[in-house]
Amino acid sequence: MPEQLSQSQIDALLKKMSSGEADIQEDTKKAREYDFKSPKKFTKEQLKSLDSLHKTFSRMLASYFSGMLRTVCEVDVLQIEEQRYYEYNNALPDNSLTGLVSVKPKNKRYDDSTMMLDMSTSLGFYLIDRVLGGPGTGYNVDRNYTDIEIAILSNIFTKITQRLQDTWSNNLEIEAVLEGIETNARLLQVFAPEDIVAIVILSVKLGNRMDGTLSICLSAEFLEQVIDTFSLRFAHTTKRQDPQKEEAKKRLILENVCESNMEVKVIFDQLKLELRDIMQLQPDDVIPLGKPIDSDVMVTIGKVPWFTAKLGETKQKKAIKLQNILNNGEEVVQWEKRGTSS
Repeated sequence: MPEQLSQSQIDALLKKMSSGEADIQEDTKKAREYDFKSPKKFTKEQLKSLDSLHKTFSRMLASYFSGMLRTVCEVDVLQIEEQRYYEYNNALPDNSLTGLVSVKPKNKRYDDSTMMLDMSTSLGFYLIDRVLGGPGTGYNVDRNYTDIEIAILSNIFTKITQRLQDTWSNNLEIEAVLEGIETNARLLQVFAPEDIVAIVILSVKLGNRMDGTLSICLSAEFLEQVIDTFSLRFAHTTKRQDPQKEEAKKRLILENVCESNMEVKVIFDQLKLELRDIMQLQPDDVIPLGKPIDSDVMVTIGKVPWFTAKLGETKQKKAIKLQNILNNGEEVVQWEKRGTSS
């Protein structure tokens, strides 16, 4: 039990306080504000599980964008927060593009729900420009999407939904279907204004030009039912990785990368000409090369030297026969030396 002060000690203490001699230390810690109108529904561990889930989705999305656009793409989880639905909805710009995704768990213990995928206008117009063959410039525009542009982005939203379903299915088997796209999200009444929703904001960086965002709005009521499933799965995987699941993830990423188109070139020889000689070139001019016709040629994939090969013919068409794999810079240098010395 704490020691009790005697009456004389109490009198002495009161005397010092009245005279200003007592050193009174105030607690400098500031209380953190808590909004009782918007109570937090998720623990730190549950939010950590949600973060881990969408980090996996980010990697799959980056792989998809990189393969489709043939450029470097980085997707990261920028922020996860809880809000009232009206707060999230009011913060959306007037010309935002929002996809409505129906989520149906195959386990009937869980209720069906809806997700909202909101794409920033800078990301949307950048994707449209690149898909139509443009360089990806002029995406910082402030206008509504045309019907053709919405049709193009609808296909991209469908692909994003497929990868979202694949990510969730690692923990909870669901069927995710893009139900439609809305160009004015403020008119949507997906949830009640006072409903609590979880917002996952992803930052998307494409090449060195474009920074955009993709946000996912999830019902807190639905997440409360399923998030413990994620927590258990992630707690288990942090202790011991499942080799089969890791291999399945690798195969899935590889399948996404394999959808990309790569440019393949066959280089027989390289030479340098002076500008005056190039300006005098005419049709039917012959340019002598310094290599025999049976010399090795180099095969490049995406501007990267990959194979050496021999020229040939099959079924009355020109062809090449692959010889060796160029797996390091030294072999490329040796090939170039052989070519120049022939």
